[in-house]
Amino acid sequence: MDKEIRQQYHKITKTLIEKGITIATMESCTGGLIASLLTDTEGASGIFFGGMVTYSNEAKVKAGVPAEVIEEYGVYSEETAAAMAKACRSYYGTQIGVGVTGSLGNADPANGDSVPGEVYLAVLGERLLTKKIVLEPAESRFFYKMQVAEEVGKMI
Repeated sequence: MDKEIRQQYHKITKTLIEKGITIATMESCTGGLIASLLTDTEGASGIFFGGMVTYSNEAKVKAGVPAEVIEEYGVYSEETAAAMAKACRSYYGTQIGVGVTGSLGNADPANGDSVPGEVYLAVLGERLLTKKIVLEPAESRFFYKMQVAEEVGKMI
């Protein structure tokens, strides 16, 4: 799985470089893995403007996610993922913004809407794409994160 996902992101980054399309990320449960995968390809600095790891609700709000979105829909929702994609795209001035929020293997004690294995994705480019995924059981948090990254890669 690891090798295939890294190849997937190499192709994504190469395509973005060739087309001159810029991208930024705001990640929660993936902890910056998507940003890392995008920047594993030489030349990524030309299209990857920056990424934010906003693990707490407060960090999301400070980074531009409206508190009202989190209050109304919950931090684990397509609406919050979409707001994250919009906020990072706006902050960095890129053509694409990626937002990821969810719970990996365990419930989040700080948020009552946490359902282990449910993750919400958003990619905002010319249009907004959102998706809820349910993760397959995995042996470690890294493998949960790789499952999420694979799904985001399909959306970019």
